[in-house]
Amino acid sequence: MDGIKKFFKDQAHILNQEAWNVAHEIGEHPELGYQEYFAVDVLTQFLIRHDFKVERPVAGLETAFIARFQGKKPGPRIAFLAEYDALPGVGHGCGHNLIGAASAGAGIVLSKSEELMGEIWVIGTPAEETSGAKVTLVEKGIFDTVDAAMMFHPGSQNVSEITTLALDALEFTFLGRSAHAAAAVQYGVNALDAMINFFNRINTLKKQISADARINGIITEGGTAPNIIPEKAVARFYLRARSRMTLDELREKVIRCAKEAASMVSAQVTWRKFEFSYDDMLTNRTMAESFAQNLRELGIKKIASPQIAMGSVDMGNVSRVVPAIHPYLALGKGMDVPHTRDFAEAVVSPSGEHLLLLAIESLALTGWDVLNDPKLLQKIKREFNQKN
Repeated sequence: MDGIKKFFKDQAHILNQEAWNVAHEIGEHPELGYQEYFAVDVLTQFLIRHDFKVERPVAGLETAFIARFQGKKPGPRIAFLAEYDALPGVGHGCGHNLIGAASAGAGIVLSKSEELMGEIWVIGTPAEETSGAKVTLVEKGIFDTVDAAMMFHPGSQNVSEITTLALDALEFTFLGRSAHAAAAVQYGVNALDAMINFFNRINTLKKQISADARINGIITEGGTAPNIIPEKAVARFYLRARSRMTLDELREKVIRCAKEAASMVSAQVTWRKFEFSYDDMLTNRTMAESFAQNLRELGIKKIASPQIAMGSVDMGNVSRVVPAIHPYLALGKGMDVPHTRDFAEAVVSPSGEHLLLLAIESLALTGWDVLNDPKLLQKIKREFNQKN
């Protein structure tokens, strides 16, 4: 490890206790998406103490922020993305308290160099667990002047390069005509019958799609009483696939199933997106290789090969407008399952503290590579332009 990277590693150790206090406080005060006022206060105060200039709110989102630090010399602009929302009934079962503190900590560590070229942004991104505010930030142009974006996520293993599934969240509403279910059945149009037919068609469709595609749905409304023919039935679905193109094709097949199911009982059907759509994560391999090399320099030898995460992240949308990485780092022994109370307990334990330091170090060193090596940044951008 060269001298400047040794300096950043030392700075990470100096900052470690303060960063852990931030992560622990957020972990002990879980807040749902768009309600993360405590977390934003803690993170922005942390950044302000280290001379970052904070703008909040951003893009019309009250719990979004941008913290900026300008180096003494001109250069690229990199962004570390902070998450900090929790899961309903679980708390920080996805470790977003660590993500927010790690991104802020990495930005602060880099800011300590007198040789810093360019600008560091720490972007606070709310509501990843629910509606995905990164989609809004992308649409509002927040990333238009950013050269590279990165964050980390706690998980079961060290993985520098991941892909995720594209996601569409669809709500289908079937409309029929109510009638007495015994005395006037001939006058009714049963919306629930259409819905059940729809689910049967979806079950048939599932047998015809690729193994890495997903169709998961629930009925949220199916009638009011057994003796009234339901005039309205509503269902919500998550559709996932390896690529946006494949998902678009799958969505059209699902919509066709809904229309055919409605027509069988003379019902009507409409559909809408009830949450933002996520694109599949397009990891910048060049930047991911830099991250992996920094992990090795930090003594991490066990790094898994590229992985397909069978979930979806709003970082996928970011990766379509700026070169981006979303690596995973192992929490403890990698035995805790995300989205559980056990995971929420682990991220505020000594295992969480140990992981936070590694995340700050590896993100900061990768950020330095991007800022300090024009040839690397050129290669990162060339790869990005070829894939988009």
